[in-house]
Amino acid sequence: MSYNRLPKTTAHVRVTQQSWQQGTIEGEVIAGSYAWQFQWCFKRGQLAIEPSSGRALIQEPLGRFLEKWDYQLEPGGDYSFTIRAEL
Repeated sequence: MSYNRLPKTTAHVRVTQQSWQQGTIEGEVIAGSYAWQFQWCFKRGQLAIEPSSGRALIQEPLGRFLEKWDYQLEPGGDYSFTIRAEL
């Protein structure tokens, strides 16, 4: 199977809160028929995602996205990234 034929899903991220003092970014992510709330504690490198249903599908790709872009994300901002899977 070629790389171009892999399934893709766009994940949409909205940042709702950010605290540089606490080292956290909070928001929501929607991909396919799933929706989650997340809290990224970038000072500790910890990502919490709720609800648990489908969490395994988003944990790794969301974590990579947040690690790459966390200092450029702003509250109220809408962002997206592609997951190489069909959700």
